[in-house]
Formats: sequence, structure tokens, C-alpha cells
Amino acid sequence: MHGRVRHEDEGHAGPRAAVSGVRRLAGRLRGWGGVSAMAAACAVTAAAVLLPLAQAAPETGRPSAVRGPGVGAAAPAAPWAPDDTCQDPDASLRPSGVDGPTIERIRAAGKLVAGVDQNSFKWGYRNPVDGRLDGFDIALVKAIAKDILGDENAVIYRAIPTSQRIPALQEGRVDVVVRTMTINCKRLEDVAFSTAYFEAGQQVLAPKDSAITGYDASLKGRRICTAAGSTAEAALRSESYGSVSVSVPNQLDCLVRLQLGEVDGIITDNALAAGQAAQDPSIRLVGSPFTKEFYGVAMKKDAGDLVRRVNKVLENYRAGGQQSPWMKAYETHLKPVLPGVSGPPEPKYRDG
Repeated sequence: MHGRVRHEDEGHAGPRAAVSGVRRLAGRLRGWGGVSAMAAACAVTAAAVLLPLAQAAPETGRPSAVRGPGVGAAAPAAPWAPDDTCQDPDASLRPSGVDGPTIERIRAAGKLVAGVDQNSFKWGYRNPVDGRLDGFDIALVKAIAKDILGDENAVIYRAIPTSQRIPALQEGRVDVVVRTMTINCKRLEDVAFSTAYFEAGQQVLAPKDSAITGYDASLKGRRICTAAGSTAEAALRSESYGSVSVSVPNQLDCLVRLQLGEVDGIITDNALAAGQAAQDPSIRLVGSPFTKEFYGVAMKKDAGDLVRRVNKVLENYRAGGQQSPWMKAYETHLKPVLPGVSGPPEPKYRDG
């Protein structure tokens, strides 16, 4: 199996709303034209058909339409933070190239099994030109595989929904999850994380003609979509501002519902939302980010040798300033949709 690339996509058909709405969506989108329209169609098809290995968590169902009266601009919301109690959640084990039981098992298998997204534009998505997985997260997976196995293509990619990232690790279906996954104390109870490889924040995505002004009182009476198991879902559960929460398995499902008029807004990482806004000129980010979050590579809690090895990979990935592999991946995948990022976050380590 060494050196062989496999793309495994199991599971059942995607959300009914996406399947039934693809043709209607094509008629509603304006300003997409040419390659962009093709990319949009591919993205929607991926959301509807190419669902993940793990069975998606059941949806809450579409709520009845609730539209409150328009709300004027409100004062910016106070920064939201999860009910975390640990110190420095983004501090990880110190890097090491020493092999351990997890590394030896991966080497024996001849492949790295990576849980990724296939629906997040510029992060982990099906390139509409050749159908291959592409994006910033995919580039990092390849760097990890190259270090451990000597071949960046010695990977089995398993597409998993947001809600299945932790179960996929705990049940041994994947070795790593590289899927715009925020490091926080709650998740550290169940999985281990590398050092941070990207900084993001939660923000609201809404149609350009919407009265929504951000994560504030303008959400009252609006249907707001989040991915199940995401930081955004936790934030909205903590402070809804009178909105109606709509939870779906994958973040892209929110974009489809927004384009079909089934929800009024989305809360997600601004790094993901920037790519979606670049794809669809009818939507935009509103307000300001109301969290400060760091993405990390997630691994099984007892895989300390793999955590240290991934941190070693990340040390090399960040090295070299503007010529680093990290910056080259950023310029290739993210800079067109998320300009102004000067570099990766500084790593933090803990004793032990």
C-alpha cells in the first residue's frame, strides 16, 4: 500500500435539502459564471453526494420559518469564550523525531489515515478540475505523511463531518484529523492536539442585503445555521440573541441552506467563511470576530509519540519565514480569499 493514494468516501446520501435544491440553487446564484459556477456546482454536489465515512449525526430538522422584525445595529457583543478551565489549551507536547508505538503502527500499515473535510473551499475540498482533494489542510497532511512515511501520497483520506471528528479518532478510524479543528479545553478531555497551525475567529456570514449586523441583537428571530459539534454551535447555545438555531452535520450544508433561503445567516470560523464569501458574491462577513481560536491537528489521546512527531513536522513547516512551507501553502490556497495573514501562530509547549 506504500505510496498509494486512496480517497475513501462511504456513508449515505447527503442532506435532503441539498439534494433537492441543487437545480434551484443554480438558478438563484448570480455573478458566479464560468469556472466559478462549475466550482459551486461541484461543491454542492459534494455536500449532497460525497458524504463521509462516519455516519453523520442526525439533523435537528428544518424549523418553522421565524422572522422577527428588523433589528437596528446593536453594540458589539462581548467576546464569547467556552466554559474552559484548563490553562493554555494550545500548549502541546515538545517536538520529537523519536519513533513510538503509534508511529511504528503507521509505518507497518504503510499509510497515514487522515480525517479531512472535502467541502471547505481552500481548506479541504474537491478540486472541480480534477476531483482531487486540495487545500491548506491537505497540504499539511501531505507534509506529515512525507515525514513519517517518506511519501506525501502515502495517505488514505477519510472525509468526516464536523460532529464525527472526535469519534473517528477515539474509534481508531483515523490517525489524525486535519480539519480546521479548534483547540479547546473540552476537546482536550477526549483527544490530543498538536501546536496551533492557524489562528481564526468566529464570525457571522449573511446575505449582503440582510439586516444582520453581527453576533448581536440583530440575530433576534433569525434562523442561524451552525455545524454540529462546532465552536459556533456552542457559542450560539450559550448566547442565541433570540435566534433560532439550525444544526447540520457539515459546515457547507449551512451555505447551501443560506443560498436556498432556508436560513438567514451562518456562524462559523471567519477563515472558512472568507472562502465561502469569495465563492458567492451575494453573501458577506458582518460584524467582527467574537472569538480568538487556534486550529490544531487532533490525534488519539494516548498517541503521545505521534503528537510529538507532528509538532516536529510543524516546527519545520513554519521555518524559513516568507519562504517557509507554511507561507507557500498559505499563498497558494488562502491568500486569494483571506489576505493579510503575516504568518503562523507561535507554538506553545508544556512540560513533559
